[in-house]
This record gives sequence, C-alpha cells and structure tokens, in this order.
Amino acid sequence: MKKQIFKVLSVMVGCAALVFTSCSDDDKKTTSNTNNVSEILAQIDAADQLEYNSSNATNWQAYMKQIANLLQTDANKLYSEWSVSYNGGSTSYAEEFKNAGVSSSVFTSARQATLQILSGCSDIANEVGEAKIGDPVNLWNSGKYEEAVYAVESWFSYHSRADYSNNIVSIRNSYLGSRDGSVGSNSLSSVIATSNAELDTRIKNAIQNAIDAILAIPQPFRSHLFSAEATEAIVACSDLKELIDGDLTNAVNAMDESTCKNINAAYVDNVVLPTYLDLKNANAELRAAVYAFNGTSFDAVANAWVAAREPWERSEAFLFGPVDELGLDPNMDSWPLDRNSINGILASGDFSGLVWDDSDSEEEQEAAQSIRGFHTLEYLVFKQGNPRTVN
Repeated sequence: MKKQIFKVLSVMVGCAALVFTSCSDDDKKTTSNTNNVSEILAQIDAADQLEYNSSNATNWQAYMKQIANLLQTDANKLYSEWSVSYNGGSTSYAEEFKNAGVSSSVFTSARQATLQILSGCSDIANEVGEAKIGDPVNLWNSGKYEEAVYAVESWFSYHSRADYSNNIVSIRNSYLGSRDGSVGSNSLSSVIATSNAELDTRIKNAIQNAIDAILAIPQPFRSHLFSAEATEAIVACSDLKELIDGDLTNAVNAMDESTCKNINAAYVDNVVLPTYLDLKNANAELRAAVYAFNGTSFDAVANAWVAAREPWERSEAFLFGPVDELGLDPNMDSWPLDRNSINGILASGDFSGLVWDDSDSEEEQEAAQSIRGFHTLEYLVFKQGNPRTVN
C-alpha cells in the first residue's frame, strides 16, 4: 500500500459531526472513555450517501472500466519487467536478481540481493503493524474517531484483515521459498534450519503468530480499532520485524555467495514470478468481470476484486525493483482515496486525471494515483462490507 499525503479529513465527503453519548451495558465494546462505538460508526455510514442509480450509471460503469484497464496494464507491465525486459534492456529483473554479483547491474553481490529479500519482508511487517493497523488504532485512541475509520485500508469491503494477513503470508512465502506453506529447497528456511534449527523455528512461529494475531481481530477491523486484539497484532508484527532485522539478518550476513545465489534463484522462480503471474491473470479476470457488468448486480465484480487482491497483497514483501521504480505500487494501491475528486469524476465523466507521466510534479502524480487503482474500484463496487445494490 502506498500511503498518500492527503489529510484524511479532506477525503471525507459530507461527513456529519459525530455526537458522542455514554454506553449502556449492551452496547458494543468501547474505548476506555464512554463513547458509543455503534453510534459513531452508524453516523459515519449514514454520511455516505453515494449510490449507483440511473442518473450516474453511464459514468459509473465507464469509470470502472477505466480503472480495470489501468490495473491490467500495470499488472502486465510488472510481470513483464520481472520476466521479459527490465527497463527496456535485454535482461529481466528476475535475471538481474538471480545473477547478483555475477552479471547484474543492480546488485553487486548475491548476499546484497538476499538482504533485499529481508528488507522487503521487514518493510511490510513494519507497514502492517505501524501503519495499516497502528495508524487507525492510534487515531481512535486519541479521540479522532472519524479520521481513524477513514484511515483503515479496505474498509469499504471489510477486507482489511484479509489484506493484512496476506501481507504477512508474503513474508512467509519469501522465507519458505514456496507458496503452499511447505519449505522449498534452497530457501532461506531450509538453509537456516541446517545451521540453526532453533532460529528457523522462531522465525516460522513469529510469522504464524502475526498472521493469527491479525485474524484474531474481530471482524470488521474498522469496527474494532479499540480492541485488545488490534494492539496484540501490532506487537506481533513488531516482534516479527525485530527478528528479521536482527537474528535473521545476522545469519544471512554469515552466508557465502554460493548459498545466497541459490536462495535468490529459488525465491524468484518459486515465489516472485508465479505471484506476479497470478496478479496478471487475476487482473485480466477482474477487467472481464467489469466489462461484463450490466447494471443489475455488483456481485461478480466484487468476487473478482477479492480474487485479484490476494496475489497483490501476497506480493508486498517484494515492493522493490520495478514495482517501486515505475510507480506501480501507488498506481494500483494508493490509500487513502481522494473521494471528493472521485465523486466529481462520477458527475463529470472526465477521466483525464487518472493518467500521469514523468513530466508531472509529485503532487500531480499523487493526485492521479489517489483516484485509480484497487481501492477506487473497491469504493465503486462495495458499500459497508457488501457489494453495492442497484437502485
């Protein structure tokens, strides 16, 4: 997820001021003060008046198609950079990674590339704990209730916990060198286990603990920002990051070049490339579902959106290389959205602002990225955890 610099309040359209009352015994669990969580959330939901109807159907469907086209283009580009040609050159990024220290122009040693694997894992462990979960929890605990809810990624679909746990799965896959939970040959796990079985067990347990802690947060996350489980998930992600940055990094620094080269090849071939291929294919299916939408039900598009989210979220442990350099992460996954501009596009039918190029300023690029991608489509397809209804 690429966090934009928009003030959260600026993307809240028509939100009513919240009136806080004390809770009765049968209210939902609340914060340490006496604010009624149910009432807060009900008022936030009531403020969202956007509906799909006959007056906006043409622009709405056109907007969905624009987003689906851009998502497919970006997913195709990402897979091509890794598998065919990196930066228009004669080698792919996969080859650059696997040939680190031999013929790579990107990595000076195989160990440097292996350490990049760890850096990607550490970064997403930190982002899930400190930003995706921690930011809204901290806002809520400071009494900024509206801002807290609007800071929750994927809350339109109530898909937050699945996204965050899949982020940790991306760490698991990177460490195990496989995508099915087994330990792949020449993986980080298999190498670590040979020399330090106790460390390998600790790493596996820390990964699983983080996944379990996230999924233990009551559903939906946006309604339980005050929960003890949310705080426990933050701690579990922090513990995982600390282990990666410490003992695991020390272990990799002690490896020889040949061992690191084998790890890198297994990682690319068994984790990165098949994940990005799944992303490419899932976005093609999402685009097909959007183009098949006939204005009677959002269910098929919603299902395709959920399917496309999984390989994306399971790729976030490797948000380096082309996905970063070409701006594909914020293109596909910027959060929060600029809902004012999105609603304006629905009214005007002007989609020119969705596309940016290198000549645009950083502010112009971010403005474009905040009105496209997975979460803009989520906003158009879901409402309060369910596919939108057709009026």
